[in-house]
Amino acid sequence: MEASHLSKISTFLFLLFASAATLAFGQGTRVGFYLTSCPRAESIVQSTVRTHFQSNPKIAPGILRMHFHDCFVQGCDGSILIDGAGTEKTAPPNLLLRGYEVIDDAKRQLEQACPGVVSCADILALAARDSVVLSNGPGWPVPTGRRDGRVSLASDTANLPGFRDSVDLQKQKFAAKGLNTQDLVALVGGHTIGTVACQFAQYRMYNFNSSVTVDPSISPSFLSQFQSLCPANGDASKRVALDTGSENRFDNSFFGNLQSGRGILESDQMLWTDPSTRTLVQRFLGIRGLLGLTFSVEFARSMVKMSSIGVKTGTDGEIRKVCSAIN
Repeated sequence: MEASHLSKISTFLFLLFASAATLAFGQGTRVGFYLTSCPRAESIVQSTVRTHFQSNPKIAPGILRMHFHDCFVQGCDGSILIDGAGTEKTAPPNLLLRGYEVIDDAKRQLEQACPGVVSCADILALAARDSVVLSNGPGWPVPTGRRDGRVSLASDTANLPGFRDSVDLQKQKFAAKGLNTQDLVALVGGHTIGTVACQFAQYRMYNFNSSVTVDPSISPSFLSQFQSLCPANGDASKRVALDTGSENRFDNSFFGNLQSGRGILESDQMLWTDPSTRTLVQRFLGIRGLLGLTFSVEFARSMVKMSSIGVKTGTDGEIRKVCSAIN
């Protein structure tokens, strides 16, 4: 199913993004970078992601979020993949990420096919795209040619968007990476195909602030269901779908949940309660009277922009032999 879905939209998205990616992100990356040096690079990554997805669909949102966290720290350079004390992987925002074994598996196969050619950063960018396709989302041409970074510090993760960040702070963090408010709303929407631990949401129902116990932005009709998902004295590590009713499936239902006061994370629900982002949520929902936005197209466009953040090319960085270790 994922192959036919990709074929239906690939031509349109290629025309939409390919030339723009080459020109707008002219930092040494381009679509088809490995066509001659490693012709099977993209197909190897795609088949590897599919194999792992078939046994565990939850790896798809994990890989997508991993790519997001990688790009927001030191740029899209695979630094999140590096093992060791004090690396990005050990930072609190990254402790629950999953899917590292998929990237390692793809790298092993690529080293056999084309030793020393394909970077871990590119594998992660390609795997993120393929994960979205497997989740019934859009495909897009991924500019490749990134090289791997040699620096990975947990302390650099402080500027990752947080689950309690105000919309203003979220916009500041995205703007610092060259991403606008529409990119913010689109990317947040796409990154909700997975789950989150209850520990990041429980306070909204039981200890919101010094004035009220329950976050007033939670719909009263959703509160009892929310509490049953994350009980007050329950397991804080229990995972709950970020997009209630649509876990592991790429669609725009997340925005409908925000409109209905059913957002799980406070930072997500704020996209509806803040006037500066509510209109974009409404446009993704296709509310009458507003110029609509096609979520799949805009998400793909924003992913191309995000995957160009701080890329290392040419002689900068390295091509790691093993993604978890600097050469």
